[in-house]
Amino acid sequence: MHGCLLPSCFGCINTPCGWGGLASKHLWREKKLTRCLEREKMAGIVVVFDFDKTIIDVDSDNWVVDELGATDLFNQLLPTMPWNSLMDRMMKELHSQGKTIDDIAEVLKRVPIHPRAVPAIKSAHALGCDLKIVSDANLFFIETILKHLGLEDCFSEINTNPSFVDEEGRLRIFPHHDFTSSSHGCSLCPPNMCKSMVIKRIQASISTEKLIYLGDGSGDFCPSSKLGAGDYVMPRKNFPLWDLICRNPNLIKAEIHEWSDGEELELVLLHLIKKISEENNPNNNSAAAQLIPVDCKFETMAAQVLPQALPVPH
Repeated sequence: MHGCLLPSCFGCINTPCGWGGLASKHLWREKKLTRCLEREKMAGIVVVFDFDKTIIDVDSDNWVVDELGATDLFNQLLPTMPWNSLMDRMMKELHSQGKTIDDIAEVLKRVPIHPRAVPAIKSAHALGCDLKIVSDANLFFIETILKHLGLEDCFSEINTNPSFVDEEGRLRIFPHHDFTSSSHGCSLCPPNMCKSMVIKRIQASISTEKLIYLGDGSGDFCPSSKLGAGDYVMPRKNFPLWDLICRNPNLIKAEIHEWSDGEELELVLLHLIKKISEENNPNNNSAAAQLIPVDCKFETMAAQVLPQALPVPH
C-alpha cells in the first residue's frame, strides 16, 4: 500500500514552495483556470461526495448536538433507537428547550472545514464535472452549510434524509428510505439509507461518464463496491471506508486513491479530473490540464509525488 507523498513543489496548489506568497499562487491559479474555461468546458465526469467528514471535517449530527449542549441525552438514547430516528427525537428535545431553527443554523455555519475543500469543489464544478452528494446527514443541515460556504449551486443532486421545519418551528428529520414499511435489503447499510441504491440510479442515468466517489465512513463501502473498473474511489485514509477497503480489496473494482485532509482531497481530485480529461481528449489541451502550472513540472514529477493508486488484486 502506497502512502500519500506531498512535497513542497506542489505549493502552487496548496503549500508554500518558495515562489512567493501562498495567496498569490491561489489567485494566479484561479485566474489561469478562468481563462482556460473561457476556451473549453470539460465534462464526462460525475463526482459523488459523502458530506460528513468528507466535505466538512466533522459529523454534522454530532456537531449540532454537542454545540447545543445535548450530548448526554443523545448518548443516553442512542442504544434505544436507530440514528436517524434519534436525530428527529433530538430536534424535538432541543425545540422543547427553547432552541430555535436559527440557533441550529448558526451552529451549522461554524462547522469545521479544511480551507482547501471549498476551492476543490468549486474547481471541479467550474471544469464541468457533475457534482452530487450522497449523505446520511439531512437536507437542512447540508443545504445550510453549502449556502454558507457559497457551494449551493455546485451540486446537481443532494441525496440524503429529508427534513423540514414544521408549523411549530421544529426541525423534523425523516429517513431517506422508510424502513418502517419495508427494508432496502442491504445488510451492510443502516436501515434508513443504502447509498449503493443511489449509485446504481446514477450509473443507469449516465453512458460514458467516469465516476469518482469520495467518502470516509462504513456506509460508503457498499456504494464503493458498486463502482466499475473505469471508476475511481477516494477513501479518507485511516477512516472506516479506508479500513474496509484495505481488508476487502477484492470487492473493489474501481481504482483507489486515498487522501487525508482537504489539501490532499484537492490535489488528488484535480489530478484525477486531469487524468480522465486527458484520456477522453488525448490530443487536446483541456482546461483540466491547465490546473497545475507548468513550473511545477507536473508531467515529470506526478508519478513520484502524487498519491499512488492502491494495488487491488482482481
